[in-house]
Amino acid sequence: MSERMIIPFGPQHPVLPEPIHLSLVLENEKVVDVLPSIGFVHRGLEKLVEKKDFLEYTFVAERICGICSYMHGMGYCQAIENIMNIEIPGRASFLRVIGAEFSRIHSHLLWLGLCADAFGFESLFMHTWKLREQILDLMEEMTGGRVIFSSVKIGGVKKDVDDSLLSKINDVLLELEPQVKEISSVFLESITVRHRLEGVGVLTQDEAVSLGAVGPMLRASGINQDMRKLGYAAYAELDFEPIIDTEGDSMARCRVRIKEIFQSMDLIRQAVAKLPQGPIAAPFKGNPDGEYFSRLEQPRGEVIYYVKGNGTKFLDRMRVRTPTFANLPALIKVLKGCDLADVPILILTIDPCISCTER
Repeated sequence: MSERMIIPFGPQHPVLPEPIHLSLVLENEKVVDVLPSIGFVHRGLEKLVEKKDFLEYTFVAERICGICSYMHGMGYCQAIENIMNIEIPGRASFLRVIGAEFSRIHSHLLWLGLCADAFGFESLFMHTWKLREQILDLMEEMTGGRVIFSSVKIGGVKKDVDDSLLSKINDVLLELEPQVKEISSVFLESITVRHRLEGVGVLTQDEAVSLGAVGPMLRASGINQDMRKLGYAAYAELDFEPIIDTEGDSMARCRVRIKEIFQSMDLIRQAVAKLPQGPIAAPFKGNPDGEYFSRLEQPRGEVIYYVKGNGTKFLDRMRVRTPTFANLPALIKVLKGCDLADVPILILTIDPCISCTER
């Protein structure tokens, strides 16, 4: 005879770094339903448009999340630039791509380390984060920051990159690539990892589309969708195709993220090779008057920035829809029917960023 009970999962959990809170409905060891609770770390950042003008708000947007900081600033600035018809210089577009792809690499390496830690692979966790430090060191040289970068500004970027740093970027990536291949192959070929991930948490193509999944969660189910193909910044001038998988299980989601690390390295090399000369920012005057949806591909998937201006220095509205929020329905779907022991691993395969979600 089965017994049904409800147990809380989070907001603090020894496996998960994020304060996610779920109420799991169990029958014995099987999860039959999931009730998410959103808002545990709500900070009211969207309401700050009433007190911070549209220039100051760039710094607020970056503080939505430390991991996704660079691209939060980039998404907000793209929205303002489109409202005000500001055309950023070519060099700034390429520098934004380099910064965004560095952010993707450091985010995916962070996720890989946490996923390894969830399996108990402490040495793999520490080695992964050791490699991530080299990426953060490069970002610090590029922008001056390691968590909040304050590099992207409306009209371009704040800091240029000299030839010596560009050469160093290529050298570090050349050294880093074989090391990442080594640790990722250790992870993907582990019998323990394969046993825990293969065939677990399957999300079909139809389910991924109907539930509005984004990013690696969507592409691991065979859907070819990546916001970078819209051609924002300098992506239209770079050669790449979205990384997709067809299995739709937890292992597929891991493979997609790991392959994206190497894709980002290739995109950075292309951007460095094609980086044009010229200014890094465009001057502008006035205040935003109008509205715009800015879409871009964060490490976890598509993020949408909706900005509405009224001709004054204070915005009427600034709304963000983050990829983790979009992936929550898909997460609930894959959790139903799984074993209780698989819950932490399944949550980690969507790479949750609750700081982004609960603004």
